[in-house]
Amino acid sequence: MNLQVFVMGFFQPGNSSNYYIGMWYKQVSPQTVVWVANRKKRVSDIFSSELRISDGNLVLFNESKIPIWSTDLNSTGSSASVRAVLHDSGNVVLNDESNSSEPSWQNFDHPAHTWLPDVKISYNKITKKQQRLTLWKNSENPAPGLFSLELDISDNSYILLWNMSRRYWTSGSWNGRTFSKPRFCP
Repeated sequence: MNLQVFVMGFFQPGNSSNYYIGMWYKQVSPQTVVWVANRKKRVSDIFSSELRISDGNLVLFNESKIPIWSTDLNSTGSSASVRAVLHDSGNVVLNDESNSSEPSWQNFDHPAHTWLPDVKISYNKITKKQQRLTLWKNSENPAPGLFSLELDISDNSYILLWNMSRRYWTSGSWNGRTFSKPRFCP
């Protein structure tokens, strides 16, 4: 059953004249954006910009046809067999139809600023990549702002960081049932 909970497309944050590719709730007003692809690079003209599958990746080309955001997969699949699907959960999944058992890429592995159900804020020991939620710079600019939430792998706590480096708050260690001592950090 397809409930069409989310919409994905170009949007303008606040009173900005810039455009971004994002995802928002279909039936929530005002528009509530929950994920942004090109947070660091804006688009000025949506009529000559394009989001498409190229070389097995989902790629955003700006008005000059320069790629400004991509899923950055080392894909060997042809673009003809790759599909992007927006699920009702808010997960955008890129699949190679010739091998669709596992997604090639999904935005749930690349959260932006909103913690949706089924998104895991974690640390990948193989790739050494930290997943984090990062606030917008301001209401008109979705570029990464000053506060972020991530997992501290040393004690399985969540930490709120200021400027990606200074601890601002911690949930305390996870003991399997609860977090030990949530507190603000000095």
